Amino acid sequence: MAKSLITCDCEGSQSIDAEALSEATGLTVKTPCTALCTRQLDRAAEALAEGDTIFCCTQEARVFEALAEEVGVEAPPVLDLRDRAGWSDDAGSNVPKMSALIAEAQLPAAGEKTMDVISEGLCLIVGAPEVALPAAEQLQEHLGVTVLLPDGAEVPDTRAYDVVTGRLRQAKGALGQFEVVIDALRMVEPGGRGGFGLSAPKDGGRSECDILLDLRGDVPLFPAHEKREGYLRADPGHGPSVSAAVMAASHMVGTFEKVLHVKMEPLLCAHSRAEQTGCTRCLDLCPTGAILPAGEHVTVDPMVCAGCGACSALCPSGAISYDAPPVDMVMRRVQVLAKAYLEAGGKAPRLLVHDEHGAEMIRLAARHGRGLPVDVVPLELPKVGAFGHAEMVAALAAGFASVRLLVGQGADMDAIGAQVELARAIGGEAVAVIETPDPDVMADALYAEEKPGTVATPVRPMGTRRQITRQAAKALHPETEVLALPEGAPYGAVVVDDDSCTLCLSCVSLCPSGALGDNPDRPELRFQEDACLQCGLCANVCPEDAITYEPRLDLTDAALGQRVLKEEEPFACIECGALFGVKSTVERITAKLEGHSMFGGDKLRMIQMCDDCRVNAQFHSEDNPFAAGERPKVRTTEDYLSKRRDH
Repeated sequence: MAKSLITCDCEGSQSIDAEALSEATGLTVKTPCTALCTRQLDRAAEALAEGDTIFCCTQEARVFEALAEEVGVEAPPVLDLRDRAGWSDDAGSNVPKMSALIAEAQLPAAGEKTMDVISEGLCLIVGAPEVALPAAEQLQEHLGVTVLLPDGAEVPDTRAYDVVTGRLRQAKGALGQFEVVIDALRMVEPGGRGGFGLSAPKDGGRSECDILLDLRGDVPLFPAHEKREGYLRADPGHGPSVSAAVMAASHMVGTFEKVLHVKMEPLLCAHSRAEQTGCTRCLDLCPTGAILPAGEHVTVDPMVCAGCGACSALCPSGAISYDAPPVDMVMRRVQVLAKAYLEAGGKAPRLLVHDEHGAEMIRLAARHGRGLPVDVVPLELPKVGAFGHAEMVAALAAGFASVRLLVGQGADMDAIGAQVELARAIGGEAVAVIETPDPDVMADALYAEEKPGTVATPVRPMGTRRQITRQAAKALHPETEVLALPEGAPYGAVVVDDDSCTLCLSCVSLCPSGALGDNPDRPELRFQEDACLQCGLCANVCPEDAITYEPRLDLTDAALGQRVLKEEEPFACIECGALFGVKSTVERITAKLEGHSMFGGDKLRMIQMCDDCRVNAQFHSEDNPFAAGERPKVRTTEDYLSKRRDH
C-alpha cells in the first residue's frame, strides 16, 4: 500500500487540494507540482528514491518508467486523477471523487490467469485468385502459406507457397488451432512439363492451420467473427482492408498469452439432469459459440471465448463467473469507491462503468470538452458486459445514486439490455445505458441528468451474486415484501397446479439447487424460494405439466425457509396398515383399473398394499411369479470326467 502521493496540476490546468486529500485518504500528499514530467523531474526522482509513492499521471508513465530504470528502482504505480477528476467544467469540489479513485487504486491487483497459445505461422488464405494470390506473395516470406482457390481456378506456376482448390465446408477453432474441412479438394501435382496438374477431387479433406485469412467476401465463417483470434476477414474489393489483414497475419507467429476470462463450477450448473434440459441462458447468449453442452453441465472453450462477460452476468447459479478480474474483486471496487466518496464528504455519487474505449472517450472529453461532472465516478472494466444486474444493484445499495453503462461499438446490447432491465426491476430507474461514440454527447448526457437520491443507509454485503442482490434489494426497498421481475429472471417462485400434481416427486429428484424437496414421513412437496434458479428443469420433467414459474424477488424471511406447495394424506396398506404412497393417487389408479381383465381377483387389491405385503401376496398366490420347478443339480468336474472314456 502506498504511503504518499505525488501530484501535478499540469501547468495550472487543474486544482488539487493536497491538504484535503491527505486528510481524506490518510496518505502523505505533498504540494502539487506544476510540470512533474519536465521541469520538476528532480522531484519525481526524489519520490522514486523514497519509494511507496503513487504518481498521479498516466499520460507520462513512460517518462517515469525510464526515470525509474535510470535511478535503479521499480517503476512506480500511476493513477489518472487529471482526466477523470481534475479537468472538469463542474465547479463543485473534486476532493471526494479524487479520494475515491485513490482508495480504489490502493486495492491489491487481481492476478490474471493465462494459457500459452503457440502459432507456428501456418496460414490458410481463402479467396479468389486475383486477391488471394497477391496476399500469398506478400506473406510467403513470413508464414507457411497455403491458398485455397475456388473450383476451376487456374493454379499459378509457383512453389513458393502451396495452392489447392476446393470448397471450404467447415472451419472451427481459433489462433493456433484451426481445423478446416474441404470438399472437392484437389492438390497440385508438380511433376511434368507445362502447367501444374491437379489430383482427383476428394470430399472431406481435413487440414489444420494457425491463421485463417478469409478474402472470399462472403458471410463470415464464425459467429461474432471479429472476436475470433487468428481469424482475419477483409473485403476483397477494398485494398486497404486487405493490406491491413495481411499485415496483421504476418505478426501472428510465436507464443502468445491467452487470458482465461471465466472460471467454471460444473457442480453448480443447472443445464441438464437425467438427459432433461434445463437452463440454457449462457448457450443462447454466447456471441462466439464458446459455450457448449457437456452432459449435465456446460463447458467453455477458452480459445474461442472473447471474454464479453455476458455468461457470468446472467448465470443464475454462479457455475460460470468472470475471472479477469474476479466478480468479488469488482464488487469490492464498487463498494470502496462509494465508501471513500461518502466518507470524504461527497453526496449522491454517480457510477460510470466503462471499458478501454470508454476510457479514451473520457480522456477526450476532459482534454477537449467539459470533462466528467465531479459527482460521476468512473469504473473501468475489461468488458462492460461483465457488469451484471447484481453489480448494478450492489452499487446502488452501496451509496451510488445512479449507475450508467458506457458501451462502445460491438457491445452485445441484447445481453446488456437484459441485465439493465432486471437491475431496474430490482433497483429502480437509476440504471441506464449511454450508447454513443461522441465524447461530447456522453459528457452532455451526464451533465443533463437529474441528480437522484441515494439509499438512506448504505450496505455493502458479501457473498455470492445472488446473496448480494437479495441484501442490496432489501436495503433499497425496506418496506417492500415482493418485487415483480421480468420474464426469464433467475429469481422467483415455483407454482404448482394442485389438481394436476400427483406428488410423483420427479421434480425433487432433478432439482439442481435443492429448492424443491420432499418429506420422508408424508406425501409433501416443499419449496425454498431463495434457492430457486428458475432453470426450467422441474417444469420440463413434470409428467403432468403441473409446474409453472412466477418471476419475482421475495424479500421476506419466508423465502429463506421451506414451505409446502402440495400435501396429501398417505394411503394405509389394506393388509398391515403401514402408510405408503398418496391416497388420492392409489384410489385413482384403483378406480381406473377396476374391471380390467389383467387385474381380476386379488391383483387389484395388491395395488392397495405396501411393498412387503404385495410381495407376500404374490408369493402365496396361485400364479406365483416366484414359483419355479426343481432346481437343477449342480454339475461338477466329477460329472464331466465320468463321461470320458479315458477314465
